[in-house]
Amino acid sequence: MPLSRKPLTKPRKFWTVPRVLGTLIVLSLVAAFGFSSCTSTDEPKTGNTSNSAAPSPPAQKVAPATQPEAMPTLPDSLRDAQLTAVNGEDFKLADYSGKVMLVNLWATWCGPCRLETPELVKLYEEFKSQGVEIVGLTTENPESSAATVKEFVRANGVKYRIGWASQEFAWTLMQGRNSIPQSFIISRDGRIMKRFVGFSPVQTPPQIKQAIEAALNDKTKA
Repeated sequence: MPLSRKPLTKPRKFWTVPRVLGTLIVLSLVAAFGFSSCTSTDEPKTGNTSNSAAPSPPAQKVAPATQPEAMPTLPDSLRDAQLTAVNGEDFKLADYSGKVMLVNLWATWCGPCRLETPELVKLYEEFKSQGVEIVGLTTENPESSAATVKEFVRANGVKYRIGWASQEFAWTLMQGRNSIPQSFIISRDGRIMKRFVGFSPVQTPPQIKQAIEAALNDKTKA
């Protein structure tokens, strides 16, 4: 009599829907009690990561502060640097001269960055009619991350411009603080009025909103 065999079953995937949702909830709870951030060393070690935010200095833990020391104005080397958007267009931050701008450094693999993006989408919808521009620059490699970034932009309904920050561009803007996300509120005359490192869903959105409003009301001339 032949022995009965149990039907073979496919191995279960680790990242099931409940686990993904659970991970997002945990990230939200962690962020709610303080600023949460990623460093370049958190990036998955797959593919070409040569465009990671920090080329060689060791990762630094971010303190729960919204405005570390930063350059007073956006240098010409960053304003005039050629950047590439997800749609293939070339652009420069100098294209937004005369407008209040938020520059956001982020990555699709960074949990706090993913949590912050919907808040930036809301802020853009609220302030775009007042001439505020948001530019999201991912620190990922443009060759290996193109499909992932485009899908993230589509899935989250991101209407503001998304592009890639080169290693040199990101490190210059970060000024040695290689944690992401980082957001910079830039005045019409190119001054960095506020800098945010890390993300808290409770504290960061209203603080960014307040900083944008302050920049819109700023009457200082270059």
